[in-house]
Amino acid sequence: MGGMPNSRYEELTDAQCWDLLDATRFGRLATCAAGEPDIFPVNFLVHDGQIVMKTAPGTKLAEVAINKAVAIEADQVTGDEAWSIIAKGVARVVETLSESYQLDDEHLQTWLPEDKPNYVVVDVQSMSGRRFYRDLTL
Repeated sequence: MGGMPNSRYEELTDAQCWDLLDATRFGRLATCAAGEPDIFPVNFLVHDGQIVMKTAPGTKLAEVAINKAVAIEADQVTGDEAWSIIAKGVARVVETLSESYQLDDEHLQTWLPEDKPNYVVVDVQSMSGRRFYRDLTL
């Protein structure tokens, strides 16, 4: 592994990945349409094996409609520890959230106050994560 000579890492279990994703609300959505990869910052929440986000009409929504295979990446660095998670799955656009999402929706905050009426739900099919331990004394 590149980077710092004494850094260590561990593979995270799916349960650990879900716990970390549930504790954060920000990541990046990777899409690919017409052979062009793209990446977007997104606010999200997790719900029952799915990742849910809101979006306004535009490039992100169009690309998800063209190619439903997506990846979501989230990470965090705190002092001598860091983690990174990649979830891959199939995205679908839904116009309204079912009742089971209603309570979660109030926690799905977006950075900009603009209207984001569309919901994208990613049914996660695979997930990988690593926790890194950094030696800051080097």
